[in-house]
Amino acid sequence: MLLMGYGPDVTASRMLRLQPVAMRLEMKEGINGCSVINDAYSSDPESLAIALDFLVQQNQHERRTVILSDMLQNAGNEEELYGQIARMLINKGITRLIGIGPALCKHKKLFEIPGGFCPGTDEFLKSFHPGDFHDESILIKGARIFGFERINKLLQQRSHETVLEVNLNALVHNLNYFRSRLNPGTKLMAMVKAFSYGSGSFEIANTLEWHRADYLAVAYADEGVELRKAGISLPIMVMNPEENGMDAMLRYNLEPEIYNFRTLSMLARAIKRKSDSQTAAVKIHLKLDTGMHRLGFESIDIKPLADQLCAMKEITVQSVFSHLAGSEDPGMDAFTRQQIDCFRTMADELTKRLGYPVLRHILNSAGINRFPDSQFEMVRLGISLYGISTDPGEQKSLETVSSLKTSISQIKTIGAGDTVGYNRSWKAEKESVIATIPVGYADGLSRRLGNGRGKMMVNGHIVPVAGNICMDMTMLDITGVSANEGDEVVVFGSEMPITRLAEAMDTIPYEILTGISRRVKRIYFQE
Repeated sequence: MLLMGYGPDVTASRMLRLQPVAMRLEMKEGINGCSVINDAYSSDPESLAIALDFLVQQNQHERRTVILSDMLQNAGNEEELYGQIARMLINKGITRLIGIGPALCKHKKLFEIPGGFCPGTDEFLKSFHPGDFHDESILIKGARIFGFERINKLLQQRSHETVLEVNLNALVHNLNYFRSRLNPGTKLMAMVKAFSYGSGSFEIANTLEWHRADYLAVAYADEGVELRKAGISLPIMVMNPEENGMDAMLRYNLEPEIYNFRTLSMLARAIKRKSDSQTAAVKIHLKLDTGMHRLGFESIDIKPLADQLCAMKEITVQSVFSHLAGSEDPGMDAFTRQQIDCFRTMADELTKRLGYPVLRHILNSAGINRFPDSQFEMVRLGISLYGISTDPGEQKSLETVSSLKTSISQIKTIGAGDTVGYNRSWKAEKESVIATIPVGYADGLSRRLGNGRGKMMVNGHIVPVAGNICMDMTMLDITGVSANEGDEVVVFGSEMPITRLAEAMDTIPYEILTGISRRVKRIYFQE
């Protein structure tokens, strides 16, 4: 623009109008049980190979569809180029191709994969029918000139403007950070209970399996069944087995936590019901109570428990574990050491009586950091996998995984003395600018954040909540902030730590993450 004579002032003003371009793979929930991966930024063989690898990681669907545009960023022999693309799609197990563009139409005979071809995006949209897409993973990969964002909108399941962005690169970074803290050979169990702390189910599990976590842990059997149906093959421990879920655990090869004689009897009855088809021994995980006094066998139970287990040839003890009550608190270190010593004694007695080795684990996220001498054979990584640590030093080494974002629906100016929201609990002391955003307590935003307790970020500025938080909406006082309707608002994220929000609510980040409603669209992305 400078060379063309526009001058620095005009150039600078025009630059402000530029919209950011997504240079990342985004995965969203699609229509009819589909998963949609959006990569409508560039179209070349190298970026296609990366996108296809990401598609293959998402193994919850047997069918994989690629919606592909012409390759505009390549010069040379077209037939050789599209022949290469055809081989790439076959090698990655793609089951259907929808090719859009004159070049793809011209060379469609090179592609043996079922599907169809259209000369342009408009023609595809005219023939689009939602019923043509169901229970499959769909990769949308095209040059920006083709306007594939229109296809992306049609295939998305939800249009709620409030979204939880989940950074899979950050998840992998945190996983590898903790791996670097472990002794050689120490296994790692990743906690994916409670919808992976609000971050998602099979999407998170897929990533963890791809990057070779050793174990997954869920709270209830139905969470484990969902993962199995999505194609997850990692061992899965179920921490809260219930009697009506025992049969499902056996059917889907899930491993129950056994914490008292009643749950052991429940499992034994389920095995007896399934004895005709049950061949391999059922793997279980024994919970020991070392001082938290929530669930678990006590020291007095070890001998009768071992005797009973030795008589049950259909059961194998895979691990024995306990739970630390205050591993993050230096003031409780003496008690934590007492728990660890108690656990070691109980576990050693149990394994000696069983006559075979079992995995031992007691360290949680904070314990991995603060008690590295007690890793035993496995550790359990929970909240810190998602980028949250109670230790300020360790927090600097972790990356933010989840960011809750929304946008401004309306902006209005009110006069001094005017009130905002239900019960007129917030009054403007001066002329004020109020922004309404489409997120409320039905989305998981606590009403405790109302009337200035909660703060959010608008265009780099931290602004307070004005009035009570509504079911579906919240008002912000953006007086003095340059903002427009449609601008992004960050509820929490890398620049607005979730710990700050938790402090305002007088709670912990766990409650906030697990409380985010399922109606909030999850977007998974990988740079």
